Amino acid sequence: VQLQASGGGLVQRGDSLRLSCVVSGSSFSTYIMGWFRQAPGKAREFVASINSGGDSTLYGHSVKGRATLSRDNAKNLVTLQMSSLETTDTGVYYCAAVTSGRTWYRDDFREYNVWGKGTLVTVSS
Repeated sequence: VQLQASGGGLVQRGDSLRLSCVVSGSSFSTYIMGWFRQAPGKAREFVASINSGGDSTLYGHSVKGRATLSRDNAKNLVTLQMSSLETTDTGVYYCAAVTSGRTWYRDDFREYNVWGKGTLVTVSS
């Protein structure tokens, strides 16, 4: 299984951004998918997660109300839409998967067993 994240770049404070993650293989529809981010010198932070069917999402407190996570199981695609970006949103954003499809802690990075390489988001003021 390989995860390829894209969509990062340099944006202005207040802008919106869409991050995409394409997943290889034929079992994508069974995976729990998540996004995490890591700012320089800081710990990895949970951003959002979505269950395999796409009908349950969970958001980190710092992005709640500004982020929307969705998935298209026919395209093996997960999309994170973020609005009203702040400089504190700067970091490397990682797409991750729980390939077992089961976890009690969707906001815990240790539950995710497959990770993409990350895409850098820089929000300037």
